[in-house]
Amino acid sequence: MLAPLLLLWPMSVALTWLVAQNIAARPYDRDLGQLTRMIAQQMAVESVAAAPDAPLKLPESAAALLRSDDVDRIYFQVLGPRGELLAGDRELPPPELDRLVVGELAFRDESLQNETVRIAALRPGSHPRVLLVQVAETLDKRSRLATEIIKGVILPQFVILPLAVLLVWFALARGIAPLNQLQQRIRQRESGDLSPIDEHDAPEEVAPLVRSINDLLARLDQSMATHKHFLADAAHQLKTPLAGLRTQAELAQREIDAGSDPKSVKRSLQQISLSSQRAAHMVNQLLSMARAEDQEQARRQQAYSLVRLATETVQDFVPKAMDKRIDLGYEGPDSADGAPRLTGQPLLVREAIRNLVDNALQYTPEGGTVTVRITPDPFGQVVVLEVEDNGPGIPEAERELVLQPFYRALGTEVDGSGLGLAIVKEIAERHGAELSISAARLAPASERPGARFTLRFPVTVEPNPSA
Repeated sequence: MLAPLLLLWPMSVALTWLVAQNIAARPYDRDLGQLTRMIAQQMAVESVAAAPDAPLKLPESAAALLRSDDVDRIYFQVLGPRGELLAGDRELPPPELDRLVVGELAFRDESLQNETVRIAALRPGSHPRVLLVQVAETLDKRSRLATEIIKGVILPQFVILPLAVLLVWFALARGIAPLNQLQQRIRQRESGDLSPIDEHDAPEEVAPLVRSINDLLARLDQSMATHKHFLADAAHQLKTPLAGLRTQAELAQREIDAGSDPKSVKRSLQQISLSSQRAAHMVNQLLSMARAEDQEQARRQQAYSLVRLATETVQDFVPKAMDKRIDLGYEGPDSADGAPRLTGQPLLVREAIRNLVDNALQYTPEGGTVTVRITPDPFGQVVVLEVEDNGPGIPEAERELVLQPFYRALGTEVDGSGLGLAIVKEIAERHGAELSISAARLAPASERPGARFTLRFPVTVEPNPSA
């Protein structure tokens, strides 16, 4: 705040000087105009009394009035109709007569004998012998008055300005002191301390800011706790297949050293392969979860066709479905032409569809059915993706729990990581989609209830026939 004060002070001096000049000029211009009118009246009277060809002369009383000023020098000039000098000083410069209005005073500044003078000009129009009357005076009185005004205004400022600077400095120092203390308390915190900041010690003006910071700290604490819990669960889940790998490898080594049957060694190697596949699947799921939670990646969006992603995913899982003798099918538009195109991250959406289809194939027994269905909204607001199976289904009490990382429903012997549906939920939230779980619509009551996963994607891009 000191910089604006120091900048405004010279501006204030300049403005004060201009105002002082204007104030000082007004009374002296008024006196100069009255003197000009008085001389014009005297010369009009003199021209009436004198002979037509006789020279005119300013009366002695008027001349004495002109000589009465002991500060400024006064000049006057009276011109006739042909521009001839009737009385006064010849060196006064004449004005532009076309711009003068008869009977009205006109003021201007001119240079006379290397000195600036103020001139009042008047066209009387009261007698044909007098065309123009001019009276000029130097500017000494005006300068003195302006100087006195400047002194009366500026000198107090030399006292007020330092006092204002000190008061501003003192007020800001006291006002900022609590902020400095708050800053020191925050700097002295440990990196892992996310406890709320005490609002009572903060200035009232920054209390909303402190509350916002506390809200951010609370969200960070919750996020870090979630990540720690996730890492702990991931480490625990990875520990099992890695321990199995080590055990099977040691067993195979002992069997080889003992010269055991090659079939026993082969079984150990198969278990090693299965454990490595589980570990690789777990790592891939963890990477998918990390990509789904990546905020920077979430901002990089592009248009994509949900129909194309769904059909390609179904084609990728056909061999696995055939191995388990499961009828894997697709229902919906045959091509992306005319279908609504969505905006998001097609890589993540494809990952969500893959997890839903893979989950359905895992839990559907041999001879079952898995259907991937796309249903456009007749109002054009959403695009609905459904993955339906006729497996054992998910009890209503567990439908929220299965969306949590590493949760697996009890009573199932299916091998999995427990991350697939959590990844689907995270991707759905990133794309503003709504995920719901229900029983299969087409399963008869006597058969297995099945499960139906529904994703409703909001339409953000108009249909593009050329897509």
